[in-house]
Amino acid sequence: MMALQCTIPFEIMAEQKITIWFFIYHLITPCFVYSLAEEGNKGYGPVFEEQPIDTIYPEESSDGQVSMNCRARAVPFPTYRWKLNNWDIDLTKERYSMVGGRLVINNPEKSRDTGKYVCVVSNVFGTVRSSEATLSFGYLDPFPPEERYEVKVREGVGAVLLCEPPYHYPDDLSYRWLLNEFPVFIALDKRRFVSQTNGNLYIANVEASDKGNYSCFVSSPSITKSVFSKFIPLIPQSDRAKVYPADIKVKFKDTYALLGQNVTLECFALGNPVPELRWSKYLEPLPASAEISMSGAVLKIFNIQYEDEGLYECEAENYKGKDKHQARVYVQAAPEWVEHINDTERDIGSDLYWPCVATGKPIPTIRWLKNGASFRKGELRMQSLTFDDAGMYQCIAENMYGIIYANAELKIVASPPTFELNPMKKKILAAKGGRVIIECKPKAAPKPKFSWSKGTELLVNGSRIRIWDDGSLEIINVTKLDEGRYTCFAENNRGKANSTGVLEMTEATRITLAPLNVDVTVGENATMQCIASHDPTLDLTFIWSLNGFVIDFEKEHEHYERNVMVRYYRSLINT
Repeated sequence: MMALQCTIPFEIMAEQKITIWFFIYHLITPCFVYSLAEEGNKGYGPVFEEQPIDTIYPEESSDGQVSMNCRARAVPFPTYRWKLNNWDIDLTKERYSMVGGRLVINNPEKSRDTGKYVCVVSNVFGTVRSSEATLSFGYLDPFPPEERYEVKVREGVGAVLLCEPPYHYPDDLSYRWLLNEFPVFIALDKRRFVSQTNGNLYIANVEASDKGNYSCFVSSPSITKSVFSKFIPLIPQSDRAKVYPADIKVKFKDTYALLGQNVTLECFALGNPVPELRWSKYLEPLPASAEISMSGAVLKIFNIQYEDEGLYECEAENYKGKDKHQARVYVQAAPEWVEHINDTERDIGSDLYWPCVATGKPIPTIRWLKNGASFRKGELRMQSLTFDDAGMYQCIAENMYGIIYANAELKIVASPPTFELNPMKKKILAAKGGRVIIECKPKAAPKPKFSWSKGTELLVNGSRIRIWDDGSLEIINVTKLDEGRYTCFAENNRGKANSTGVLEMTEATRITLAPLNVDVTVGENATMQCIASHDPTLDLTFIWSLNGFVIDFEKEHEHYERNVMVRYYRSLINT
């Protein structure tokens, strides 16, 4: 802890004893606040290093517990608490435990523990909320025990075997079909197709070899569980196979895809002979990232972009006829930051505009949290900042496809002026008849008022002298009389300070002989000269440029040569 000394310069008279405590309070308060600001520079508010993520807990899990992770760095060390559906979790209950910021739920129950979890982290500088994470319970019920009815189909006619998957969560199932026994799975080709949308098995036209017992095999990767249905007997009926035109049975729907995701479109037709499938995009070629499966029934678009949006068509055709299906693909996007907030330090009494801009489709809305509580919506502008405005801020951008957080700490600084870090130059040179700016940039909060003196004379704005808003002093048409000691005074409601420098006048540097236009034959040498006069106490450097670009004589020594004649202050350039 920093040792703080605060000196109060006054003498106590007997008749002042009644009001002395009021007087001391008003002198000490600014000193006390300043000490807190100095201490604050050593610490910072919570910064997330790990936040909870959506979690699916299998209902049949034998683990007996589930955890939600949360970790943040901060000085001093932060404290953690958790919310479930915006209600504080009572961590004193035995079914909960916390290791660091990680929440552990023992013997989780669907009815009590399903919902949205938020980790709330705090220290003396403020509070931040993590992104929401959903805890859900995954399951995949068995198929009903009832026997499946046999399916009789004439050879040459198309058939559809329904999977009818059991109740499940989440909806990310994958489907295959067993034939007669496990693990003999049907090999898919142009004649047979399994839809990953509903799990049904489609056979374009049935052959005698299709006879057998079929079972829908369903897997849930989220909970690593699989089930299969009762067998469905498929019995082809011998008959003279008839031909019939293509008839699309698997039709993709209007699809909303997220930017950067992979998109799968399915299309399959019954018909005899087996129809050929073709894919196209209305008035445009298919995306370069698109791939069509060997069977032609699946179109995959990888890493979909906005330009891939449009109307897609599947056409099925055999010599008896054709069928078409169209649907539109829309490309949407979760929020992404264009510009977001960062840790910021502002002087007390100053104004703040904190830009927070996100892109997405649809356009995200912006809202703000301050120390974990709702603050306002839209852009953030604050005027005349006070210490109450300090804290942890979160800008939140969200649309129907996602939510993102940007966290930052706002520190409010108050200090008397000091030149310790940026004193005035002890010696300032000004050219005779020229212009000079003497900078005065103390550290101070709030912004101080500035005044200047030359010796004992107080300076005011005039025709040749101007005091800028940032404290700098400008003098034009400098003369010998302007030489002397200049002092900048800075004062705010926390205190005052000053800094002094000496202004000395020098003879102006002037080019007495400028380069002249030269006509020269290509391949010959050309010489240009420049002569200047200057103050003998100063060093003189000649810089040459061509069409506004400075010539680097070291890099281009084979083409340019510079000769300096010190006696006459002349520079010669040979090319």
